[in-house]
Amino acid sequence: MSDNQGPAAEPGAGSRKRGQRKAHNQSKGQNKNKAVVLGALSATLLLAAGAGMVSAASILPSPSGSKTLDMTLADVPAGRTAAVCPAPPRLAEGTSAGTDSQFSPVSRSAKSFLDAVVLSDAGGSVPGSNLASLGGSAIADIAKPPAAAPAPASGPPVLNAGVVAQRPAGDVTVVGADPISGQKAAVAGLMSYTASDGDLRGLAAAPCQQPVNDAWLLGANTALGRTAVLNISNASGTPATVNLELFGAHGQIQAPDSRGLLVSPGATRSINLAGLAPNEGQLSVHLRSSGGPVAATIQQSVLRGLTAGGVEVITPGAGAADSQVMTGVDVQDPAPVKSLADKPGFADVVPALQITVPGPVDAVVDVRLYGPNGQRALPGGGAVTAKAGSVTEVPLAGVPAGMYTVSATSDVSFAASSRVTRGLKAEDPVDFAWSPAAVRLGSQHVMAVPQGGTRFLSFGVPTGRATVSYTPVTSDGKVHKAQTVDIAGGTTAVIGVPDKSDGAAVSGYIVSAAGDAAYGALVLGQGDQPGVSVLTIQDGAAGHEKVQVTLGY
Repeated sequence: MSDNQGPAAEPGAGSRKRGQRKAHNQSKGQNKNKAVVLGALSATLLLAAGAGMVSAASILPSPSGSKTLDMTLADVPAGRTAAVCPAPPRLAEGTSAGTDSQFSPVSRSAKSFLDAVVLSDAGGSVPGSNLASLGGSAIADIAKPPAAAPAPASGPPVLNAGVVAQRPAGDVTVVGADPISGQKAAVAGLMSYTASDGDLRGLAAAPCQQPVNDAWLLGANTALGRTAVLNISNASGTPATVNLELFGAHGQIQAPDSRGLLVSPGATRSINLAGLAPNEGQLSVHLRSSGGPVAATIQQSVLRGLTAGGVEVITPGAGAADSQVMTGVDVQDPAPVKSLADKPGFADVVPALQITVPGPVDAVVDVRLYGPNGQRALPGGGAVTAKAGSVTEVPLAGVPAGMYTVSATSDVSFAASSRVTRGLKAEDPVDFAWSPAAVRLGSQHVMAVPQGGTRFLSFGVPTGRATVSYTPVTSDGKVHKAQTVDIAGGTTAVIGVPDKSDGAAVSGYIVSAAGDAAYGALVLGQGDQPGVSVLTIQDGAAGHEKVQVTLGY
């Protein structure tokens, strides 16, 4: 054996090492299997525990915060009623008085009055009510608040009223009344104006309005010799931000100063519409207010050279819809009206229907006239296409003289109003009025009536049949016996208002209707003078109100 050989290997050493490695590997395998088994057991226990918790949760009650409670109806406390009466017409600032009294723009005969009616509850208790300035300062009491809460009435109602008759008017006035018997008070009022000289010669009247946040006013005119002033009054304690949408004969009018108009609480903002939409012979205004609700009117007047062409206070009508009805449309003899309208500057003496389509689609409108003896066909036919986003005028000429109800229907929403005119000679003053779209008559509409002149109630029923009751209220606060009229569909009923009932002056009416849809208006005139004004009967007082309330968290 050579010297470089190493020591000889011990017999069996390799076998021992292979045995040790095998034992080691077996031990690791056993440990791994134990870990798998333990993991599986742990998972099984966790699943079992989870199942137990789910099972327990299924039998334990849910937390109270996750309960779903049924909706309930909650009473809304009745609030105070406020009706805003516009100021009488007045000349625009800067109008010169002149030196020739014969042609002075300032009237020496102008008179303005306020009339109001506040209805009692069924037991005869008149709610506390008063006249106040727009800013809230008391002017006069109508009725003192009852000494004690009225007891629920049993048996037939016994009605009384608080009445204001022919009180001189000089500025915006608010007729206010407290709630009574859990309901809002039924209140009505109107401002009436007459003048036989000056630029604002004629008759103008307007109902006192409950403030709103959305209103349509149709019939404004800013063409040569025409003045239209929009008056916005805020009787609330919240500032109002007003945006105006203006529509003319050729489409919607973009006026930068027509948006974001601030009207402070207790204030009136006046806007000459010629500054927003000049030379517009047919102008409609859609007013929207955010914040406080407002009352809005347009003082519209006409001057043809030095001859007064009439004055009116335009008030809002019903909102845009696919059906509109106007009553109290008193039409003059068509032959002399046509002769006068052919003269320069007199085109707007023709009675007409104005239609405003606010949407993007043209409206095909079916127009019908109903008189006391039934329907009268328009000479040009009753189908009219009104362009989208604009004002369309439909002449109501060529029908016999008389009182009419105008019905207009379409498959597209639109707003509407009808023009009424008075006077047939170019050398004499003439007057005009607008009958805005009316609301359907329901129960217990209260309306005030001024004194003097001619006064008519006009009721129209387009289809079906309706019964209308009208109950006079006199200046002494008495509510008299109701009278009724049965009206066939497609006709108009005209009822003269007497000066007195049982010896006292008639100051208002309570109007109710049953059956198919009926509409009403008060038509005022000046006898042998050309003055005219039309006031639609407004919505009745809201009844007991409830709102849905959902409780939960």
